Formats: sequence, structure tokens, C-alpha cells
Amino acid sequence: MSKKVLTFLLSATLSFSTITGCGVSSSVEGNVSATEAVSEDELPSGDVNLRVWGSEEDSELINQIISSFKSEYSSQANFNITFEPHSESEVKDNILDDVLNAPDVFTFADDQLLALIASGVLRKVPNESEISGRNLAASSEAASFNGVLYAYPLTADNGYFLFYNSKYLSEEDVKTMDGILAATEEAGKKFFMELTSGWYMYSFFGNTDMEIGLNDDGISTFCNWNAKYTNIKGVDVAQAMVNIAGSPAFVSAGNDDFGIGAADGTFIAGVSGIWDENEIKDAWGSDYAATKLPTYTVAGQQLQMSSYAGYKLVGVNSYSPNAAWANKFADWMTNEKNQALRFTMRGQGPSNINASSSGDVSQSKGLQALQEQSEFSSLQRVGGTFWDPSTNFGTIICQGNPGGKDLQVLLNDMVTAITGTESTGDREGEEASLEENTDSAGDAAAEASSEASE
Repeated sequence: MSKKVLTFLLSATLSFSTITGCGVSSSVEGNVSATEAVSEDELPSGDVNLRVWGSEEDSELINQIISSFKSEYSSQANFNITFEPHSESEVKDNILDDVLNAPDVFTFADDQLLALIASGVLRKVPNESEISGRNLAASSEAASFNGVLYAYPLTADNGYFLFYNSKYLSEEDVKTMDGILAATEEAGKKFFMELTSGWYMYSFFGNTDMEIGLNDDGISTFCNWNAKYTNIKGVDVAQAMVNIAGSPAFVSAGNDDFGIGAADGTFIAGVSGIWDENEIKDAWGSDYAATKLPTYTVAGQQLQMSSYAGYKLVGVNSYSPNAAWANKFADWMTNEKNQALRFTMRGQGPSNINASSSGDVSQSKGLQALQEQSEFSSLQRVGGTFWDPSTNFGTIICQGNPGGKDLQVLLNDMVTAITGTESTGDREGEEASLEENTDSAGDAAAEASSEASE
């Protein structure tokens, strides 16, 4: 689906933000550090106050990074840098609610990038070629729009793969979902996957010719997971999910339950992410193994399961009165040494190329599995209407469709709720819906452009 209108809309919004935001951005106007690289001898001296947002779990880590930064640059300025614990999932909403009281530097998930760019909070990273060059290409892409880098890549580990206990499952078993379930059932054990989450459910649809993503307005979601005209149809995937969920060895539960079940011997395989690696290693010891997701049987064929890949980024508030030093701190916070430190202290996989291929990082079976799965991964780009309908659909599937509702109808209900437009899975209806969304986005872009020019 074309994203030309989204590009135009964001450009118009950025222009509009620059004009209408004069009251809050006067401290940035003329501040070359917001858009251009500043050499160290040009950085302002005197008192420098910076506020940094990050997750509460990162408190010790970030405070250590703050200390090393102040030590490194102590001869150039008097620093007062404070760390404020903050939910990374709520950064966008909280910053846009009150830009004047937003932090100078903040960590956030990559799916919030476009809104922060459109608002004018994020501007081009000053030394973008250097930053992009030292990080994995996929992480730089996640921090960019239209080929321009707007944030500093921090981690490259927010995805999922297969954990398995090699005492019970062979390398051959874990190649297919059928093999995993058969071996697990034979062992009298269980396989874990949070099928009621749209994030994990994507793994069944993502490698088909069906699509999901953001419309040209950058907010609403297009989805044709109920398609009747694709090579693999929506009902084919839904039936495959029913078959998997119906296995006596399959368990869908909350993500926190995987580590608990692995420790007590219930689970011998499961789909999760790097955050569970230490718990799983403790539970399975030398039998711990990890690999990419398996294939699964759909429409009489084996199809590789896909996944969402996510990245943590560091943003610099363009309205910061100390934007030059804020960029310097973001650069320091995401350098090779501090990304390696993040892995040591928090177990989070680096986006930095050197850090990700050396030391303990290279020994992580989970990170190696994540890299293996990356070939079949996509950035998560969906609107807020995706999550509840996908959870409802997944819950019904996991319960064995107790109401006996036709799978096509279940899919239609989910897609209609996700897109906000009635959908029956027919090609003509979808094309009309996409045309309507494009027209609406064009109207919004024209309106934003008109307001920006006034």
C-alpha cells in the first residue's frame, strides 16, 4: 500500500508544528544543535540542566551512565542531570500532552516514532551518518522516516523466537509446529504461546500475502486478515490456529507464566523473548536451547512463522533549552560501551554492531535466535484499534470457538473492529475501503497544509 499521502501529511504536520509551535520552541530557534552537528568545543559551558526519562528497571543503569558522562565532560560544563523513572509505553502520550514539561532525553519504543516526529518533538539527529553507521541497519531504519534518522538506536531485542528444552526436543522436532506439539505431547509436557495477544498472533498471518499496517492517516489500521481472495485465505490461517490451540500440549497464558511453568517442569518449549532468557536458563540449565520460530501447517503446506520486531530508541526533545548537550548525552547513552553495559546489567540486546557481536552478547542463545528470526520479522505499525479485537479473536480460538461461530464471520468481526469499516473479506469491499481511507488522509493532509500556510 502506498505511503505517499502519509509522507505528505507528516511533512505538512511538521511544517504546521514549526509555525504553530513558535511559542514553545523559541528556545530552539537558531539552536544549531537541534538539526546540525556541534563540535565539542562549541558546546555551551556554564550550568547545564537535563532531565532524562527511562524505565524504572533502568534506574541503576542510567544513573551509572549519567555519572560516567559527567565525569567525561566535567571540564566543559556544570551538569545537573536527573533521572526520572517513566513508562516507555506512555512516553508519546505524556510528552504530547505537555511538551513544555517534557524531558530533554527519553527512551521509547519505535512504534511511537512517527507521532513524535509529526509533533516536532523529534528532529534530525545531528551526526546521523555516524550514528547509523555504528548500529544495525534494521535498528536505524526503525529510528528513521523517509531515510532521515530522528532518534538514537538503543536496543535490538524486542522480538520473539522459540525457547526449547533439548532434553525433550531435538533440532528436527523444533523445525515445525507439528513436530513440537507431537514431541511435547509424547513427553506429557506443555508448549507455551500467548495466542490471545495480537503481537504474537501476527506470527501466523505475517508471512502470508495478507496485510496489516497503518493507513495513510498514520493513525488508523488497514487489515485484510479475513481475505477470501489471497493465496492463503484468512479462514486457512484461522483453522490452523484452531488446530494448534486444540492440541493437548498447547497452553496459551500470560507472558509471565512461561518462566514459572518452565521452572516447575510444565513447559518444555515456548514462544517468548530475550527478557525470559535468564529464567529459562535457570530452569533448564545445560538443556536450554533457542532457535527461530518453526513452520506451521496451513492450507496443506508448511509456512514459516513470522514475528514483530521492536527496538528501543533514545529521543532528544527539540524544545530542550540544552538541546546540544541533550544530543551529546543521547549519543553517550547509546554508544558501544554503554550498550554493552546495558546488556550486562539488564540483559537487553544491543543495536550497536560492535557490542552485538562481542563478549557475552555473542554467547546469548536468545539473541542468536532473534537474529535468525529477523529474516522473517517486520516492524510493528498498527493503530490502537488492533489490540482488543485481536485479543477477542485469539481468546475465542483458544477456547475452541465454544459458540460454534463460522470462522469467516469471526474474522470479519475482528477485521471490522480493527479497521472501523465493515469487512466481509471480499476484494471489492476492501478496495473501496482503502480508497476511502486514502481520500480521507488526502483531505487531512490538504487541511494541515492549508493551515500551515496561513
